[in-house]
Amino acid sequence: MNIGQAASETGVSAKMIRYYESITLLKPSARTDAGYRVYTPNDLHALRFIKRARGLGFSLEQIRELLSLWQNNQRASADVKNIALSHVADLNQRIAELTEMRDTLAHLAQSCHGDDRPDCPILQSLGTVGGDCCH
Repeated sequence: MNIGQAASETGVSAKMIRYYESITLLKPSARTDAGYRVYTPNDLHALRFIKRARGLGFSLEQIRELLSLWQNNQRASADVKNIALSHVADLNQRIAELTEMRDTLAHLAQSCHGDDRPDCPILQSLGTVGGDCCH
């Protein structure tokens, strides 16, 4: 299967496939005599694995670790679980930060009259060192 077919089959663009190969996340594909990449069913499975892991927000380095564990029949599931739990902790931290940003912006928007007057608590807050106008 060529790169276009692999891209179509897995939903990973040809550009990303080349990138994953360039950073050795995906092993370099075999080549035809004419130099075209050839992908095996195992390559497609790895691409789907990468796509799913990216969809769950894993970093490229975490995916590299997960791929290595996935390909190792002697792995301990605890190693995989530790990576997943570490990622969950990172996601929870990001969720908390995003929630705080949302709440601050909602409060600022509620404080703004939204009329023709020039005074605006949103702009005042953005212009304040530390932005501590609302808490």
